[in-house]
This record gives sequence, structure tokens and C-alpha cells, in this order.
Amino acid sequence: MAFPRNSLRAFLSYAKTSLHAALRHQKDVTLVIGNESADLDSMTCSLLYAYIRSQAPPKDAFTPLYIPLVNITADDVSLRPEFSALFPHANISAAHLITSADLPIATQSAQLLPPEKTRWILVDHNKLQGTLAHIYSDRVRGTIDHHDDENCVPKDTDPEPRRIEKCGSCTSLVVRYVQSDWDALSSSALSSGAGHARGDALIDDCAVTRVWDAQVAKLALASILVDTRNLQDKDKTKDVDREAVTYLESKIKLSSKEARTWDRSAFFKDIDGAKQNIDSLALNDILRKDYKEWSEAGCKLGMSSVVKPLDFLVNKAGREAGTGAEEAFYATIKGFMAARGLGVFAIMTAFTSSEGAFQRQLLVASREDTRAAVARFDSSNTAELGLESIPVGKNVDDKGSDVSSRSWIQHNTSMSRKQVAPMLRKALQT
Repeated sequence: MAFPRNSLRAFLSYAKTSLHAALRHQKDVTLVIGNESADLDSMTCSLLYAYIRSQAPPKDAFTPLYIPLVNITADDVSLRPEFSALFPHANISAAHLITSADLPIATQSAQLLPPEKTRWILVDHNKLQGTLAHIYSDRVRGTIDHHDDENCVPKDTDPEPRRIEKCGSCTSLVVRYVQSDWDALSSSALSSGAGHARGDALIDDCAVTRVWDAQVAKLALASILVDTRNLQDKDKTKDVDREAVTYLESKIKLSSKEARTWDRSAFFKDIDGAKQNIDSLALNDILRKDYKEWSEAGCKLGMSSVVKPLDFLVNKAGREAGTGAEEAFYATIKGFMAARGLGVFAIMTAFTSSEGAFQRQLLVASREDTRAAVARFDSSNTAELGLESIPVGKNVDDKGSDVSSRSWIQHNTSMSRKQVAPMLRKALQT
């Protein structure tokens, strides 16, 4: 039975309760999960897909309820200030999110959530990673993504989608996919007349459902606008991004309540400004805030995306340690790598300079046994990425350390982690 028309807030509360019940009684569940960095795009993708799909499930769906899973612990939500800025616009809070804290611990997953009782839909990635991959990779039955195809999702995923297409924001692809179902739900609310209730009670009132639609539209708009710089990034923005923004804004404008205060530029500045505000976070938290990990040829590669320049990170390390900034920075890198068993660790920065220019930098740290791979990455990709070597403190190999690093300005700013990570992975495979 489809979830009845209701707000995103009510849906998330119901989905969380249903997941806990399914775990207790080993019932079938369909989970919609974003990638392990759990950034804004992954979060909004999973919520939007699950919300609309649960109200209009296909006839042969594994379960009629789709549960959106944000791929971090509940505590780590606080590392994402952009989430906190967005939630009031969608009338939800961090407590409504379903996170890894709502799943069994790794040693109990297969017992409390048997693989055969699950179906997984991947959004903003197309290959499960980590512990979940070891247990549930064979249960993936769909994906919507804008990264390179890892060829890990079955070609036939019916009745779920298998859509992989390059664009600025994966949420744009999800909007396009659910648009017809969303419109049908909205039309149903208009044609069936008004019920009468208050708050989140089950109703079908036109004005209230339009508010619900506007709240979900703002949720989706946040990641699209941030990822495309309010549609101004010519390298990343595609037609599907522009079309999604137009469609979502139309949902907002249908609500007289929400339309009165809607200002796209102000909304973008609010969410993006919150994302840039990482000054209060510890350096280690900054590195794990937007972090992804892969295994290639027996080597683990980790990659952090950061919205501040490398000098900011170096100086923060010094302030936290109360010692030399360079020494403290590289000690943090070595500790970060050791804690995760990384052979290669990359930090990719993206920020706006004081002159208003968008810039990127790249730092790659490696162990002695992986330095050749980093050299291959450098020689193979310097021209395409426009890499220019820069000093960031001392090379940590100067004192015989088993970890060394190389740093560059990346003049080709159109190449984000989506492009650079595959280059590093290929260098490790060679």
C-alpha cells in the first residue's frame, strides 16, 4: 500500500518507524542510499526519490515503502552546516533523518537485516562501498547517478531505474525521473477536493499539499543550486539542471504562502554560505566531512573535498596543536591515513579567492609503496588538469617519513572530484 499524501516530515517519521519495525521482525525493506560522503546532493537525492516513490510505487515494487538512508552517523550530521540551514525550509530537522545509526552494527547486519530481505537503490553513486558493499552489493536493484559508470549495477533493474548521466547535480536527474509521478500526485490533490485536518494529519487539501510540494522543491533546489553555483557554472550546468530548477520553482510558485517569500538568489546565498562556514570545525572533522574512499589493486584511496584553501588547513592545524603549523598539518594527514589504512590520500580544495575568482588546489599524500602511482598520476594528468606544483609547508619525506606529499594549483577548475578521483584510481591500477 502506498504511503498516503503527506508532508516530508511525516513521511520521514513513518519511514524511520517502519525501518525499526522491519529490523525487529525481519520484514522486507527497500533502501535508497546516497554515497558515503553524504553531501547535500546525496541527502536530497535519497529523500526526494523515496518520498515520491513511496506515494506512487510501481505495481511490482519489492516493497511499497522506500526508506531514504543518509550514509553517515547521526552525530556527523552536525558537520554539515548546510543541512541545518536547509532543514527549516523543508520543515524537517536532523532528528528526522534516517542514518547509519538506525541500522544494525556491522557485526549484526547480516543477522538483523538479511540481504535477501533487502533491495537497494543507489543515488549519487553506482557502487556500494565499505561494509555495506560486502553484505549487500548483490541486492542493488537500481541507480540514478552522474558519476562514471562502475558497471556494478545490473543492466536490467526494472521496475527501478538505471540512469547514469553527467550533469551538475544528481538531484536534477532524480527530479526528472519522478516528475510525472509527482505531477500525478499533485493533480490528484487538486481533483479530489479538500479533507479537513490540522498539522501533519492525513489530508488532501489543495493549499496544504502545495505547501508540502514547495517544501520538498526547496529541499531539491538546494543541492542543484549549490552544485551549479546558482546555474552560473558553465562547465557543470547542463540542460537537465536548468529544467529541474524551472520545474521546482514552479512548485514553489503554486503555493501562495511559499511564493510570497521565495527569492532564489537569497536562498542560494543562505545555503552556500552555510556550507562555506567550516571555521568552527576541527581539522580532522573537516577532512572527514566530505570524504570518499575506494580500493584499487589492494590499495585504499581516500579523498576529501574541502571548501577552503590549503593554507587555511595548515594554519588551522597549527592553532589546534599550538605548535608549528606545517608539522601539525602533516601529522594530522599521517594520522588520518593511518586510522583508515590509506595508501594514498588526496585533499581537493575548491574556493573563491579574495578577488572573486573560483580556484582549486590538490594535495596528494602517499606511502613509500604508492609513490610511483602518484608519479604516474602527475605525469599522465598534469596537462589535462593544468597542474602547477606549489609548496605547502615541507614535504613530509624530508625527515625520512614513510609518508610524502605533493601539492598543486589546479588551473582547470572545471574538473571536480568526479573527474580527478578516477584518474587517481587508474594510476593505482597500473
